[in-house]
Amino acid sequence: MAKEKDTGRKIIAQNKKARHDYTILDTYECGLVLMGTEVKSLRMGRASLVDGFVQIDGGEAWLHNIHVPEYVQGTWTNHSAKRKRKLLMHRAEIDKLESKSQETGHTIVPLALYFLNGRVKVEIALAKGKKEYDKRQTLREKQDTRETNRAISAVRRRQRSA
Repeated sequence: MAKEKDTGRKIIAQNKKARHDYTILDTYECGLVLMGTEVKSLRMGRASLVDGFVQIDGGEAWLHNIHVPEYVQGTWTNHSAKRKRKLLMHRAEIDKLESKSQETGHTIVPLALYFLNGRVKVEIALAKGKKEYDKRQTLREKQDTRETNRAISAVRRRQRSA
């Protein structure tokens, strides 16, 4: 009997720092061109997106500085850990991203790396860098919403017990 394929989305790695350092303007889902040992390493849940960025070169999108460690049982066919990887996107999406990323302060960063129906996908975002005061403002807003949620839940708890 054939083994059923895993459907759904299994997250391998997330770039939480990107949401803190950048204002996300638009997101895209792309495929990746990978070697066999890279896929095996990713199946073990090992990857880092922290310093990653996307560069468009010659009408093709390339993902740089993504760390996928070498596969432990790999032989001489193993991949290099920080090589650039080609993104699989439609031409119109690449052209749109290229024109928008040329604007001052805009960049393209990876947000998440995941399996979707057995294929490795990466979620990339067109982003604009935040200033230091913007980062502090978002942290303050997050803290305020957390405090209001705590207060609301405390009131509800008191109402249930009374």
